[in-house]
Amino acid sequence: MFCIQCEQTIQTPIGKGCSYTQGMCGKTAEVSDLQDVLVYSLQGVSFWAELGRAVNVIDTEIDQWAPKAFFSTLTNVNFDPVRVIEFVQQSNTYKQRLEEKVRAAAMLIGFDIPELSPAAKFELPSDEQAIIELAPQAAVNRGHESEHEDVIGLRLLCLYGLKGAAAYLEHARVLSQTDDEVYGEYHKIMAWLGTDPTDLKALLDTSMQIGLVNYRIMEMLDKGETDTFGHPEPSQVNVKTVKGKAILVSGHDLHDLEKILQQTEGKGINVYTNGEMLPGHSYPELKKYSHLVGNYGSAWQNQQKEFANFPGAIVMTSNCLLNPNVGQYADRLFTRSIVGWPGVAHLEGDDFSAVIDCALAQDGFQHDEIEQMITVGFGRNALMAAAPAVVEQVKEGNISHFFLVGGCDGDKAERSYYTDFTAQVPEDSVILTLACGKFRFNKGEFGDINGIPRLLDVGQCNDAYSAIQLAIALSKEFDCDINELPLTLVLSWFEQKAIVILLTLFALGLKGIYTGPTAPAFLTDNLLAIMQKEFDMRSISNVEDDLKTILAA
Repeated sequence: MFCIQCEQTIQTPIGKGCSYTQGMCGKTAEVSDLQDVLVYSLQGVSFWAELGRAVNVIDTEIDQWAPKAFFSTLTNVNFDPVRVIEFVQQSNTYKQRLEEKVRAAAMLIGFDIPELSPAAKFELPSDEQAIIELAPQAAVNRGHESEHEDVIGLRLLCLYGLKGAAAYLEHARVLSQTDDEVYGEYHKIMAWLGTDPTDLKALLDTSMQIGLVNYRIMEMLDKGETDTFGHPEPSQVNVKTVKGKAILVSGHDLHDLEKILQQTEGKGINVYTNGEMLPGHSYPELKKYSHLVGNYGSAWQNQQKEFANFPGAIVMTSNCLLNPNVGQYADRLFTRSIVGWPGVAHLEGDDFSAVIDCALAQDGFQHDEIEQMITVGFGRNALMAAAPAVVEQVKEGNISHFFLVGGCDGDKAERSYYTDFTAQVPEDSVILTLACGKFRFNKGEFGDINGIPRLLDVGQCNDAYSAIQLAIALSKEFDCDINELPLTLVLSWFEQKAIVILLTLFALGLKGIYTGPTAPAFLTDNLLAIMQKEFDMRSISNVEDDLKTILAA
């Protein structure tokens, strides 16, 4: 086992990466090794999918499946070896299918098949143990014995950035948004990574390409969400519980939330969101359901305690799953899509009757808590509608600075920085936030500036698109470069979605971004220095000094 893709990664003086029988996330060595094999096999699939485009062979089914399978290897998604094996075997079947189609088409037009990449040559045995034994050959850091650590680091930056983009691509697909060109870009990059590239400039350029592709994907996802559920609108959400039977929906896929709301209507079951599902309360087609009663809990890292105390059924729609056996709620947890945990019920299709039956069999909440309301829903349309008023307040000198504070949350004590930072920004500043990092401060009282809330919740991690659109709109209004705006981004790392959003921001030319609390372990000192030089990326230090530097600029 070798895994180094998230902030939980073990770091010691003698090495970095989880390389024991189990990773810090709870992923076993078996699952980790199987996922490495899956990723390598998917690089082989992409070799033939990219080559297919040269001979007019496009297999839509495979195009849409491949990013989904890649997503299943993201942090805190799938811990079930049985389901990973299924992905591996399906990957091999699809690779063979593509190869047959491409060779046949090439023969008809006289197209010469180029030399196969190592990933394309990768042969998958049928025996499970034999598959696991191939893990060293497929390891994400393969070649580390002979290649410079910067090469390995940049390969991983590209691989993990593309993995984050694949996750957003799957979220978009669920909402009927697909794009042949985007899938083509995905396969091109994935296939290239399967050649084990060594050119540092090419790798760095590819990381920027991944960022731009992800910008297009976030646009697709924004369209899928707004076409399906309407544009988010500022909405108040109760963060306390109410009496009654209950279902908790976590993860990211609003499609599942809608299906659950439809199927529970009139059945006396209250539905709560958790974590990144909180923005669901702002979409007209979701908030119209009166039994969508509030948001329960906070960020993903607290779920073992919070889920244990939830007296109902729980649905995990996408990533951020933790071991349910710790809190002993595995019997009322249901996984969806790419998510898996051994022994936990997995639902295929859109029938949630098993979840409903489970919720009805539980005690539910026995009492109403005193309401506490927070405001969400400052998506793209809401931000654009507010832009003229915001501009006016800036011109009048009532708003001096904008801070975008967000990203992935985690359990490190150093993350109190983000709570302290938002508490200490000047009162004439506006704070935009997104992703689960907002749970560090989103229940605080920030007030308003002449009717404009000082805290604007933009939405999920993938809603970074909305924040970018506001920044672009403001730069046009003030006729200045986006980096000349009184805008500072203060972001928290954790996993691969955060990595690709950062690559997107870099690719769009944003500079001076503060990141923390710790850099991903796969980034070497040299690579961090390059990112600091090229993009003026800055590491957080302490709130007082960082604010002094920001406001003095």
